[in-house]
Amino acid sequence: MSMIPNTVLPITMMDSKLDSLTFDLPSDLEAGEPPEARGLSRDQVRLMVSWQKNDAIEHIAFRDLPDVLQAGDVVVINTSGTRKASLPIIRPDGTELRLHLSTQLPADMWAVEIRQPNGIATQPFYHAQAGEIFTLPGSGSAQLHAPYRPELRHNPDAPVRLWIATLNLPYDLDTYLDIYGMPIRYGYVQNDWPIDYYQTVYATEVGSAEMPSAGRAFTPKIITKLVAKGIQIAPLILHTGVASLEADEPPYEEYYRVPAETARVINNARKNGGRIIAVGTTVVRALETVADKTGQVSQGEGWTSLIISPGHTMQTVDSLLTGMHEPSATHLSMLQALAGLDHLKLTYEAALNKNYLWHEFGDLHLILP
Repeated sequence: MSMIPNTVLPITMMDSKLDSLTFDLPSDLEAGEPPEARGLSRDQVRLMVSWQKNDAIEHIAFRDLPDVLQAGDVVVINTSGTRKASLPIIRPDGTELRLHLSTQLPADMWAVEIRQPNGIATQPFYHAQAGEIFTLPGSGSAQLHAPYRPELRHNPDAPVRLWIATLNLPYDLDTYLDIYGMPIRYGYVQNDWPIDYYQTVYATEVGSAEMPSAGRAFTPKIITKLVAKGIQIAPLILHTGVASLEADEPPYEEYYRVPAETARVINNARKNGGRIIAVGTTVVRALETVADKTGQVSQGEGWTSLIISPGHTMQTVDSLLTGMHEPSATHLSMLQALAGLDHLKLTYEAALNKNYLWHEFGDLHLILP
């Protein structure tokens, strides 16, 4: 039985207070711990379901997701697992910092972020220099080579957040991170949580710096119910980088892999009128990367630099399950491309009024056509 009453709001009748998607997020709506620490199971987080066609909104528990989907739908999941991507490092001058591994690049290179401890959390550290070699635990090291963003490479006065670096480690990467790494967390999460709290139940291949969190609430029971109802589950991989983008900073390249079978399932479903429900913005980015202008999806693998903003016409994805995103987050631009600004303003107004929780341990929003 759902813990959340099923209510459908004629949201178009509400007086919207949001003139844009720049809004004040109260600190008490930032989920600072996993739902399990609040006495809930993963699938008992709340789910707001909104329909673009009439701006209706329904408030249910995530465990009731199978009730709002239908046979013929395809739920596309990102099976990337989360790494312990935060490491302690020491600068040559003795400064103790943190290294966040973001994206593994070709030729054994990495996109990394240097961060400075700030109380219980960290903040970007902008004083690193190209050529510096930082000491890692266990006789490891990391060398910075150049700013990740090309436009910063010839501007010595510009603050640099992301660097291209190489790592010198005493063990293979995953063994090393298992020994010395920690999951990346930000200031709204007060305590350290084991890596298991940052994994989806269907993760198959470790590679993400931060959890593809839209899928966190899925359980084997929910997946079984979806399949029994005639809803197909299609996997892909997109290894997420760090999410701590600066204001107005564009998303950067991320590695993706879309299998041929996933492409086939999606194309058949679209031909037969099924909805394509992306679980998370990572899935949208991967699918839109491999879709042509007719919406046909092909298998593909590589690093995507696709930026989905309001000017982008969605080719394949028509539905999205996603978390609640911060004001001015780049993910909101993607949501706007899918659902339009007016619909998002209404739904975020409802989320604020209903005290939905934000971030990776928070509540979820399902946008349907």
